[in-house]
Amino acid sequence: MSIKELEAEALKLDPKSRARLAGKLLESLENLSEEENARLWAEEAQRRDVEMDAHPDSGDSAKDVFREARAKLK
Repeated sequence: MSIKELEAEALKLDPKSRARLAGKLLESLENLSEEENARLWAEEAQRRDVEMDAHPDSGDSAKDVFREARAKLK
């Protein structure tokens, strides 16, 4: 069964069952080993690096990021 098929089946569940399934899936992510967590973060960093190399003007400047962060802290 593909992930798309699995998603379609899960979405057919009643709301209570979907919520229970979502909780179990989230809990499974919280229980990753340190090694698995590190591997996933390294993969994400690599993906972002490739994306930034391909589209160097797509990111926000540090100045903009800090300005938005400060505004949210107020």
